Amino acid sequence: MIEAWSWPTPNGHKVHIALEELDLPYKVIPVNISAGDQFKPEFLAINPNHRIPAIVDPDGPGGKKITLFESGAILIYLAEKAGRLIPRDPHARYTCLQWLMFQMGGVGPMFGQYGHFANYAPEKIPYAIERYQNEVIRLHRVLEKRLSQAEWLAGDEYSIADIITYPWLRNPHRRNIDFNDFPNVKRWFEAIDARPAVRRGCAVLTENQGQGPITNAAREMLFGKTQFTAR
Repeated sequence: MIEAWSWPTPNGHKVHIALEELDLPYKVIPVNISAGDQFKPEFLAINPNHRIPAIVDPDGPGGKKITLFESGAILIYLAEKAGRLIPRDPHARYTCLQWLMFQMGGVGPMFGQYGHFANYAPEKIPYAIERYQNEVIRLHRVLEKRLSQAEWLAGDEYSIADIITYPWLRNPHRRNIDFNDFPNVKRWFEAIDARPAVRRGCAVLTENQGQGPITNAAREMLFGKTQFTAR
């Protein structure tokens, strides 16, 4: 059984959704990033980069245990293990990987930076908020153009490229985005949002989500100097 070391964040939900869609048996090991679990030795042994998610599969390639971090690498691994959600045709496969990396290099980092400066930074920096808001809008335009040309990001088939991107587009109001301005993104998002496996994946660990404003202790764990301590 696959161990998913995770927490209910967009990056965590990518893996939860993929495991549900692929019908792979798994158990979740919560890593409370607000409490500093990501810095514990048992997690660092799996992911020296101290970021969720990570997985441990005792039945990896050749029957040997494998540990993986980075959600993109994890999704590629899971799809190839199950033989689904990644195209077999070489052209379609590379298109899938292209959009998967678009999320990893663009959507996640830029949306995350906007969220940080708009919602969590101790002081509001208008330049930073405007810069990342503009990037969020630009990336929605890129997605809108692609989804005006194809039903799914990789083409005709739902794939890990869609799974990896979807969690970051949830709650668009938090980024001052109206999906009505991006009708093809809206169509795509609603189609994914209605999938039972997606609903199950997004429900994983949600009972652990905090309510109300972030505490100073959590802010330190997530954004403070603890991140930069040599380990």
